[in-house]
Amino acid sequence: MHSAAEARADLVVGSEAELDAVTRRLAAALPVPAFIALHGDLGAGKTRFVKGLAAATGLDPDLVVSPTYGLIHVLPLPAGCPVKQIVHADLHRLAGPDDLAEIGWDDATRGAAWVCVEWADRVGPALPADRLEVAIEILSEWTRKLSIHATGPRHAAAAIACAPGSGR
Repeated sequence: MHSAAEARADLVVGSEAELDAVTRRLAAALPVPAFIALHGDLGAGKTRFVKGLAAATGLDPDLVVSPTYGLIHVLPLPAGCPVKQIVHADLHRLAGPDDLAEIGWDDATRGAAWVCVEWADRVGPALPADRLEVAIEILSEWTRKLSIHATGPRHAAAAIACAPGSGR
């Protein structure tokens, strides 16, 4: 097992197909349960990242929509997946961690799920210590820089799987 300190991937993707290749490698290596904190400006591709992850499980990516107004979407995954569901949350409208109880956070994130949280910094103190941090930076209309790192040992293999040339 790799240490969290060495578990990172920094890469540039120039198309949705390249992003999908990264999310397929990630899906193959994510632990169950898993927590992914997504960071990036509006339009950076946080929801598109979750669509790619969902597609890697066999779920129709068109079922993944931004949860901006619903705050949390629970997406049941196809039978045979090692994970039961993807919990996709957008916490942009929250003032802080105290708001989590009001949106049913504990119930939604309990169990065998991959939890993908946009604007995770809004509830920083409530985030699990061991998680995957994904920062998406806009370089051009179609090009994004992804900085992926594990903050603990459970997610280390998943971060490393995203690295260019990982061969997964």
